[in-house]
Amino acid sequence: MSICAQAVADYLKQTGLASRGLLVGYDTRFASEDFAQAAAEVVAASGIKVYLCSKATPTPVVSYGVKAQGAGGAIVITASHNPPQWNGFKYKSETGTSAPTEAIAALEKNITQILATGKINQIPLASALKQGLVEYIDLAPAYLKQITKLIDLSELRKARLKIVVDAMYGTGTGYFGMLLGGGSSELIEINSERNPIFPGMKQPEPIAQNLAKLKAKVKEEKASVGIATDGDADRLGIIDEKGNFLTQLQVFALLALYMLEVRGERGAIVKTLTTTSMLNRLGEIFNVPIRETPVGFKYVAPIMLERNALIGGEESGGYGFRGHMPERDGILAGLYFLGLMVKTGKTPSQLLEHLFSKVGPHHYQRVDIEFPEEERQKITSRLKDSSPQSLDGVKVVKRDTFDGFRFTLADTSWLLIRFSGTEPLLRIYAESDSPARVERLLELGKELAGV
Repeated sequence: MSICAQAVADYLKQTGLASRGLLVGYDTRFASEDFAQAAAEVVAASGIKVYLCSKATPTPVVSYGVKAQGAGGAIVITASHNPPQWNGFKYKSETGTSAPTEAIAALEKNITQILATGKINQIPLASALKQGLVEYIDLAPAYLKQITKLIDLSELRKARLKIVVDAMYGTGTGYFGMLLGGGSSELIEINSERNPIFPGMKQPEPIAQNLAKLKAKVKEEKASVGIATDGDADRLGIIDEKGNFLTQLQVFALLALYMLEVRGERGAIVKTLTTTSMLNRLGEIFNVPIRETPVGFKYVAPIMLERNALIGGEESGGYGFRGHMPERDGILAGLYFLGLMVKTGKTPSQLLEHLFSKVGPHHYQRVDIEFPEEERQKITSRLKDSSPQSLDGVKVVKRDTFDGFRFTLADTSWLLIRFSGTEPLLRIYAESDSPARVERLLELGKELAGV
């Protein structure tokens, strides 16, 4: 961690950003605050002013803080949605976005040099505080002020919704309460205490298998909706009023529909290749361009900036919005989903029906398969050699290797097989017009990969 922090300090000096200072934030994982303190000590020792979060803070709040503070970037100690034994080191650029590829390359070069020389500067936190090199900061007020500019919170407070919020033991705890409390809408928070082992879930990722408690609570309370944010609150999961999980692809399409149909806005939509073809259909209906990128918000953000895009998103449940910042924000995405409910007067399940009435039914699922590392090349070779003419009785009209191995069918269904970029997993994705067809495509994907 100290090596990475030194690499960031060196990068800020190399790029002329050091004078703007650096934010350091952290999540609720085990010892995250200690790692954050150590990072602050290293960066401050290079003479760079550090604004150290005074408490565990959502990653989108830190990202917006970079913009609000005019900082040169940010370090966030978080493993986001990954299993409890993990922790991580995120670097945010001076725009608050995920580090672009050129910044990552520069940081990697710095790390290589530091490993060779062993040169790491460090100053005790107490001394850094005394010298004014480190200053504690609460980024929540600036973020909350920004949110009030983006959506009518008073309308949501008066909507008489019953909302169950699952913070998944992460940094999103309390934010919906701060934003929506005091009105006729009722908020019920679960998993709101800090617990780094994330009991009852494999990892704090807002996907169906990790939200059993939220599903049950929505049904028990007869709630209007269930909202989940992941460990660092940059991803969103939605449970409808019947206790059913809406897939991230369905939520992405609904958020796009909210922007286009309800708010009447126009602009490009940026999607990773693992997201839904429903967006392409919405692009046709509302005459807006669709841009597709490889997996990762670091690819989405630059195009959002370049095109002043309306919305950008990825399959993991991370969505960014124009007028805010080109970065994932699970809290704002959740508020926008509530705004869609209030403005249309529809329940989540009714919203899904409304969406399908425009674009046709679309269902989706992803399976993650662990495999021995020595099998990676064999799996890759099998997929390179596979060129099926049809899948599930439908003609394959396109095969591409844009990011993994994707097969697009004549009816717009698709199957994608790719290795995770962050975990030792083979991911198989499919979208089609029924859950049964999705299951069949996933099984065919396993056969093609030989797993």
